[in-house]
Amino acid sequence: MDDGRTVPEGEELAALQEQLADARAEVERLQRDAANAVAEAAFLRDDVRASHDAVAAAAAEAATLREQIDASTQRAQTAAERYRDLVVRTEPALPADLIAGSDIDAIDASVTAAREIVGRVRSHIESQAQAGRGPAGAPPRSAPDLSALTPEQKIRHGLAVRSG
Repeated sequence: MDDGRTVPEGEELAALQEQLADARAEVERLQRDAANAVAEAAFLRDDVRASHDAVAAAAAEAATLREQIDASTQRAQTAAERYRDLVVRTEPALPADLIAGSDIDAIDASVTAAREIVGRVRSHIESQAQAGRGPAGAPPRSAPDLSALTPEQKIRHGLAVRSG
């Protein structure tokens, strides 16, 4: 069975055997690298899965916190509305239109401003009332001054008083 190939001998055989050993060593090294790569990929896959789980947990927690914030905001608005109603009922001298605000601090500020406005209006009204007052009691009655009338007007006046 001679297919035209010659069997290597001696140095050629030793070189081929050395190449074969190097190739086998290279195959083993590549197999080790592949096994390491597979192990690293599995580790990274687990790490990615854990990261996805952490993201999902954080998203769920964020949603819960948003719901709690919304509920707290609603309770704060309800408390502010109740406080405003209480202030309006307990301070009837203050116009309800002047008391406003979305939180308790804003309502307190509007109450302070309303008190100042009511005080200024009250002072202004009192000063106007003082300026328009006359002396207490009715003025003394006196007879009308007839000196400027003509004699004919005086006679008519006298007749009117007598018939009247």
